[in-house]
Amino acid sequence: MCLGIPGEVIEFLPDQPDLARVDVSGVRRVVNVGLLSDDPPAPGEWVLIHVGFALSKIDEDEAAAALEFLEGIGQAYEDELAALQESRID
Repeated sequence: MCLGIPGEVIEFLPDQPDLARVDVSGVRRVVNVGLLSDDPPAPGEWVLIHVGFALSKIDEDEAAAALEFLEGIGQAYEDELAALQESRID
């Protein structure tokens, strides 16, 4: 099962403006935010991430609700976090 997971934008990579470092449940990951070029996120904003791409901006309340739901589904969420942890990029 593939999930869209909320992540908070931490910073943009200086040499690659389409890439941002995000925090996903404690795991920092570089994701492509190029799909959001019409309304790019700023540090501190939340995005919904799927397979390394930010698909949309979401507000903090939406992010909290999504994380609560994901934590409630158990193993699929744990598997997704484990996959993120294994591919951790700092």
